[in-house]
Amino acid sequence: MMQDIAASLLMDFEKWVLQAESGGTILKTPLDSQASLSSEEVIKAKKRRLGRAQKTIGDYSLLAGSPVDANAHYSTALELARLTGDYFWYAGALEGSVCALLVDRMGQKDPVLEEEVKYRYNSVILHYRKSFIQDNAQRVSPLSFELEATLKLARFLCRRELAKEVVELLTAAADGAKSLIDASDRLILYVEIARLFGTLGYHRKAAFFSRQVAQLYLQQENRLAAISAMQVLAMTTKAYRVQSRASTAKSFLPNEIGSTHANGGKMHHHSIVSLFESQWSTLQMVVLREILLSAVRAGDPLAAWSAAARLLRSYYPLITPTGQNGLASALANSTEKLPSGTRCADPALPFIRLHSFSLHPSQMDIVKRNPAREDWWAGSAPSGPFIYTPFSKGEPNQSSKQELIWVVGEPVQVLVELANPCGFDLMVDSIYLSVHSGNFDAFPVSVNLPSNSLKVMTLSGIPTKVGPVTITGCIVHCFGVITEHLFKDVDNLLLGAAQGLVLSDPFRCCGSAKLKNVAVPNISVVPPLPLLVSHVAGGDGAVILYEGEIRDVWVSLANAGTVPVEQAHISLSGKNQDSVLSVAYETLKGALPLKPGAEVTIPITLKAWKLGLVDSDTASKNLSGSTGRQVKEGSSPMLLIHYAGPSVNSGQPSTDGPLVPPGRRLVVPLNICVLQGLSFVKARLLSMEIPAHVGENPPTSIIVENGSSEDGMSFDYSETKSDRLVKIDPYRGSWGLRFLELEMSNPTDVVFEITVSVQLEKSSVEDSSVVDCDSGEFGYPKTRIDRDYTARVLIPLEHFKLPILDGSFFVKDFQNGANTSRSSSFSEKNAKAELNASIKNLISRIKVRWQSGRNSSGELNIKDAVQAALHTSVMDVLLPDPLTFGFRLAENKLSPLKESLNKVHSPSSKGSVLAHDMTPMEVLVRNNTKEIIRINLSITCRDIAGENCIEGDKATVLWAGVLSGVTMEVPPLEEIKHSFSLYFLVPGEYSLLAVAVIDDANDILRARARTNSLDEPIFCRGPPFHVRVSGTV
Repeated sequence: MMQDIAASLLMDFEKWVLQAESGGTILKTPLDSQASLSSEEVIKAKKRRLGRAQKTIGDYSLLAGSPVDANAHYSTALELARLTGDYFWYAGALEGSVCALLVDRMGQKDPVLEEEVKYRYNSVILHYRKSFIQDNAQRVSPLSFELEATLKLARFLCRRELAKEVVELLTAAADGAKSLIDASDRLILYVEIARLFGTLGYHRKAAFFSRQVAQLYLQQENRLAAISAMQVLAMTTKAYRVQSRASTAKSFLPNEIGSTHANGGKMHHHSIVSLFESQWSTLQMVVLREILLSAVRAGDPLAAWSAAARLLRSYYPLITPTGQNGLASALANSTEKLPSGTRCADPALPFIRLHSFSLHPSQMDIVKRNPAREDWWAGSAPSGPFIYTPFSKGEPNQSSKQELIWVVGEPVQVLVELANPCGFDLMVDSIYLSVHSGNFDAFPVSVNLPSNSLKVMTLSGIPTKVGPVTITGCIVHCFGVITEHLFKDVDNLLLGAAQGLVLSDPFRCCGSAKLKNVAVPNISVVPPLPLLVSHVAGGDGAVILYEGEIRDVWVSLANAGTVPVEQAHISLSGKNQDSVLSVAYETLKGALPLKPGAEVTIPITLKAWKLGLVDSDTASKNLSGSTGRQVKEGSSPMLLIHYAGPSVNSGQPSTDGPLVPPGRRLVVPLNICVLQGLSFVKARLLSMEIPAHVGENPPTSIIVENGSSEDGMSFDYSETKSDRLVKIDPYRGSWGLRFLELEMSNPTDVVFEITVSVQLEKSSVEDSSVVDCDSGEFGYPKTRIDRDYTARVLIPLEHFKLPILDGSFFVKDFQNGANTSRSSSFSEKNAKAELNASIKNLISRIKVRWQSGRNSSGELNIKDAVQAALHTSVMDVLLPDPLTFGFRLAENKLSPLKESLNKVHSPSSKGSVLAHDMTPMEVLVRNNTKEIIRINLSITCRDIAGENCIEGDKATVLWAGVLSGVTMEVPPLEEIKHSFSLYFLVPGEYSLLAVAVIDDANDILRARARTNSLDEPIFCRGPPFHVRVSGTV
């Protein structure tokens, strides 16, 4: 019914228009010439009236909703306007026909229709351009109609497929905007162009024309226009990558920004490029400056503060110091208009990055607890922010982040690095850790950063509840506004600086060294734990000990926590663990449970170790000149105390079952500074032979317990106290006196007293009347060594030698690799073992102790020095001579005894020989090897002056028998006798010497004689035997 009414009204209106008489009137528009019409122009205008009327009727028909009727009137108007050359109305009628066509085919789209529309609208634009009249250019122009038609066609074709044609249309429209007189028309045009570019997805072009709109708003010099400009510029920040963090947190478009995160948050290279585009820096600065200006005009202090903060933080390298001070003033002015405690999503200064997590002190290490084992700490590593710990080797890696454990109620610290790269001093009112988990109380601190400076500072806090803790950054109160500085933003900034994508690294320009990126670990908070604090009695400094000194120290342990200690175990770690002689474990166990505030003292016995060559030089330098630290790092042992509280946590119920709270590990370093007390200068072996006397009473031979009379013999002498140090050498036939001389130096500033004691053998202990039978040691007088002096200590050595000269000692010298047998190798090992056992036996029996002052005492380690001294002459000390000689008086009444190689008198049984009397004598030659030795024996007698008194013109001794060239064979391990007689003409002191030349010497004898020549003769000479000749009455 309504359509019928509208159609009837339209028909009546059409009849009225067609039948109306103009009465000489004409239809004009502002685009027609406004000059007085001539007769020709009036006639021309009358002709145009009918076409313009048809176009107007078509407009009304289209408004009435009849596109068919409108199209018919538009077609008539087009023909009339074409004939009269009315281009402006022709373009309007043609534009109306396009609208009628689209309304008639509403909802239908096909390529033919689109081509028709494009063709007609291009004609519309062309005819609008033809209708330009130069006379009306200053007052009115068809340019606005042309631009409007261009925008209509661009809006109709606005699709990604036709983006090229749309961009050309919009570019033409933007070029035509320069000719628009009215600023409002340009503003509307730029708004539409920006909207169409945004629809196409050309956000940078859209942002450019949006900035043109904002500039037109800013030219109006009023607050409402400034607000509009600020809002328009805010829409361009995303395209220029200078948007506020508040907007990026709400909406994040990966396809626009180009940043996609994958693989656990790792950022790809193309996303970094899109986030940091340094070639845009100048344009971005301009955009932010326009936002700052519009915000100031609009009276929005928070928006102004945000723009100034982004401008100063992102582009400080491109801003002069004067400009930086201006931005700081803008921040301060905005702050004055903001209420106290205002928060902003965009941080300003300073730049903050995570430096490190402070390591747990050695007294606060946390160890996971295994309740199924008695040693619950085994297999666990102390908790801490370590990149790698060897204790966790072999455990599955559940997360890429390191785990960190904090304890409720115990303060923790995090190190952050602050940088101020600008040219003004920065005052940070407060800064504290940003924790969103709600179970951490952070402590704010203030800091002042001079210009172009950085500072590493400690931020602390206290965990309040059990659970995970997430640290995202820091909360900073600076320039009167509270902002949150995220660690990940600075990490991305530094990553872009490393790849050359951003302008500058704020930390490097302030002089900071390159710091490795520190990731925030997975932090968990556990219930309260006990806390042991150690204290060494007498101070925590180093205990100064001299080498070998033994001293007791006391370590005090106090429970500074709020939970009692119920389990504790002590172990040793580090170097020189053997220097800890004893630890009172039972004292600690007896004090358990150790309640909060309780204390227990544990005694520990320490013994100073021996310094090496390098340590001795260092200690001497420190002692003489330096007063600094004298403890070598890592050389002292440590006490490891693993302790734990109650195994069940009653205060914190868990839904996952009973969780056992972790334990702790206390590291108590026993700082020992070992100083060189007595230094060995050198050690050597001293020996002296006292010739034996030929007596009348030969010693009585006894058989050794573990050998036959042939293999080994001993002689029974009655020894007095004065003869204790003088031992007869049964294998050389002389009295031997042997000492080990130790030359020692005292470089310290104290006085030492040296005591030497020798542990005696059982037989010696039983025979001695001056030795304590309980101790079995013989002590010698003390030797005092003053400071900066040296002294020699003589240690008497009891005689010892191996009974047999065996070839196994020299097997290395003459054995052939091809002929080496298994038995020879076994003999060599036995010989070496016997040799080493003999040396060790001698060293173990000698003790050198020192004492300094009243409480300082110790024992010197002389093992190495003695062993070195003995090894230099081990062949002379241990190995017997191949042949040994002895002399004795021969008596007819004495039956010849098969005696051992040493047939000499002790000093207590000395006898004398009478002059002018034929004295029968015997020389005893013993073979100490296991092979027959053929010798050529010679005997000589010398007077007290050393002259030969048997041969020559001045001979004073006559003889009977053979004294030279005596050829004999000595059986293995046996002795033979050779008899002769001497007649002394002159009383006095004489010496008998026996010399033998060995024929056909084997390899053993050549090795003992230290010769490799096969032709060189081997001589064997015995020691001199004294003969005292008395005169006759």
